[in-house]
Amino acid sequence: MLLNDLLKREKDAILKKWFSLILETYASDTATLMRKDKNQFTNPVGSTISREIEALFKGLLENRGFEELSTSLDALLKIRSVQDFTPSQAVGFIFLLKKAVRETLEGEIHKESVSEEGLKFFSRIDGLALLAFDLYMDCREKICEIRINEAKAEKEMAFRMMERMTHSKEKQPQEKD
Repeated sequence: MLLNDLLKREKDAILKKWFSLILETYASDTATLMRKDKNQFTNPVGSTISREIEALFKGLLENRGFEELSTSLDALLKIRSVQDFTPSQAVGFIFLLKKAVRETLEGEIHKESVSEEGLKFFSRIDGLALLAFDLYMDCREKICEIRINEAKAEKEMAFRMMERMTHSKEKQPQEKD
């Protein structure tokens, strides 16, 4: 049996395992909440993770270009870039797909025809991880720009307030001794 056929057949189990592995990167109470509540309004992060990893997996199976996968990857990285993760932790969830595939298909992945395809599939995951790092860095740059712009705006507002205070003091009548 071809790896692609195995991956399609075991898609739900692989996605469930991958989602579970991703949740392990979060605090236990957060992971419990994201695991239980699938509603996009009461649990937008968990819902987004679930939806976008499915899109990524499907895209990898269909051998789509990384440009097409970048939308889903970007949605995930926007979340992870504002959370308390190091860069390696933020993009490391991509590699957890390899673990999910290995654990789900452990008996069948060692067959000769499957292992050759597995190397190609795992190589595509590595390429996706490289793209993820680039997208993560873009997100962090935007966050940095926002912070710089906020600091500039606060500084500008403080200067305007000082000017107003100075002008209002100048307009007040001076007391004569």
